[in-house]
Amino acid sequence: MKKLLLETSFSKIYMIVMIIITLLILGGYFSYAMFTVSKEKGNAISIVTGNLEYKLTVDEEETNKLTVESNSVKDFIVTLSNPNNIKARFNFYYIGEEPSYTKIGYIVDEGMNIPPLEVGTTLEKVNSIGSSNTYIVRVINNSANTVEFTLGVSVGLDYNDLSLKDNGHLLEEITDKGEVGTVVLDDISKDSLYDDGTDTFITGEYPNNYIWYSGKLWRAVSVNNEAKTVKLVTQWNISAIPYNKESNTSFNGSYIEKLLNDTTVDGFLGNLREPEKFIVTDAKWDATMDDRALDELTRPNGTTIVTNPIGLLNMYEYQVVNSKNSYLNNGVSWWTLTPYSSYLFRHVDSDGSATNYGPISVSGVRPSINLKSNVKIVDGNGTESDPYRLEGDNDTISLGTKLSSRYSGEYVQFGNDENNLYRIVSHENGVGTKIVSDKPLKDLDTGTFKTMAFGDNINYSSTNTIGTFLNEEYLTNYVDDTYNNMIEDNTTWYLGTVGRGESYRLAKYTDTTGNILTSNTSNAKVGLLRLGELMAGSFDMYKNNVDYWTLTPYTSSNVHRINIYSSSSYDSSILIGGVKPALNLKSNVQITSGTGTKSDPFKLELAN
Repeated sequence: MKKLLLETSFSKIYMIVMIIITLLILGGYFSYAMFTVSKEKGNAISIVTGNLEYKLTVDEEETNKLTVESNSVKDFIVTLSNPNNIKARFNFYYIGEEPSYTKIGYIVDEGMNIPPLEVGTTLEKVNSIGSSNTYIVRVINNSANTVEFTLGVSVGLDYNDLSLKDNGHLLEEITDKGEVGTVVLDDISKDSLYDDGTDTFITGEYPNNYIWYSGKLWRAVSVNNEAKTVKLVTQWNISAIPYNKESNTSFNGSYIEKLLNDTTVDGFLGNLREPEKFIVTDAKWDATMDDRALDELTRPNGTTIVTNPIGLLNMYEYQVVNSKNSYLNNGVSWWTLTPYSSYLFRHVDSDGSATNYGPISVSGVRPSINLKSNVKIVDGNGTESDPYRLEGDNDTISLGTKLSSRYSGEYVQFGNDENNLYRIVSHENGVGTKIVSDKPLKDLDTGTFKTMAFGDNINYSSTNTIGTFLNEEYLTNYVDDTYNNMIEDNTTWYLGTVGRGESYRLAKYTDTTGNILTSNTSNAKVGLLRLGELMAGSFDMYKNNVDYWTLTPYTSSNVHRINIYSSSSYDSSILIGGVKPALNLKSNVQITSGTGTKSDPFKLELAN
């Protein structure tokens, strides 16, 4: 009698299992779902499925294809619901092009070694999380090609409670990949890491260490071995200014320190997103003097330490990642933190060479920050086209979000054709948004950079040469009425003079410490950026740029220009230079779509 009841119970369970499997097949969750159901000891039921195709959610759309770009990594999470938490057996593999479905690259506990889909492509089962039935699957593509394939899953269970997650997706891309330091180092080849005992540095020319934060593209330089903080530096310069007064090579109190750590609307820190949440605000910066040859440099001895939220890379850090043969050599010139002597600073030239400049020279500024150890990566693969995104900075922009709530450096679409990419500068007027053309304007007829004289004097106005172009032809031919109506009709442009070795603050204020605005101003709808203003520095390699004018006079006959190497020259106003329009958008300009990145800029409309 007892045996009969057991067999009857087994028959009922068998029927339930068959119904579940049938429903799953009809629902499209199994592909080629060949399975066996067998009675094992203790009348337990074992279900072994065949190829389970995942369903991946991308922008709320389901897809069965996985694309991994060249030299990138993607992590996915696999969860199979199991109320009794019985251990499942997962095998993951690539599925080739239909109809062959060649099983390639198995990952099994036994460690089968089957050739990859593409040479240099590997599949790893990283670990289990949460329960024995939740795994991270990592696809690493170190090949020269983008690969596209289906990821197959073979699952074995010990009981009949097989079910998918509530949303019906077996495999979904992970939205919380882990803390920045761990993820970045795990995704970098061990051959591209150097541990000096204090920090682990990312080296080489082409590591996938790009991070997008607060409207700017950064590179991860190192991870502190103890604190697990991550040092970043901007990929491009954010401005170009003199370092300090003549014969003063102290970072502490310098013009650059002020620009970087100024919390007002004029400063880099003042325009950084929630710095207290993301960055170490009491970071230590080693500004020790060092006159040794580049190949002789070791870690500075720490005799000169400056405490600030924002700093610069020192020459040791540039050298240890392989200097001119590294990702830090980006084709523009920039200041380092390291004094060479009492009257010279160490500097990186546009070809990556290390040179020494006097502090009154004007050159590019690449801010450096230290991300807190608990900041997490939630998206991206570290490539330039798909940089890591940080938790809390990876916004979903809702329709109607005001542009005035966004951050310096983010990209917006403004204008037409080739000249329609702009960047947010700041919210200088308090209610609207100042933007500037990402690159100097291209001529509408020739497609080459448009150049012109500044004017017959050093003072910008709507009627001098460059001002007439910006407030007439530009508004007519480069932007249509839709965009024209978004621009404030009248903006005050500050025309303070910055002479040899003087502070950039004199371009806007009467002195370097106060907040009294200069009386030398001009009113116009469209203008240019000042020397030392955010975004007033070239953002791309010199071969993709042209020298362009700022608003700021240098002498009674010369005006500051930013040259193609991201340094500054002082040129006669009657010479020829490029044009980067700057303008203030109205407070009721709102975002209709986009994420604010270069590849997906914000699209705008004027709210009623």
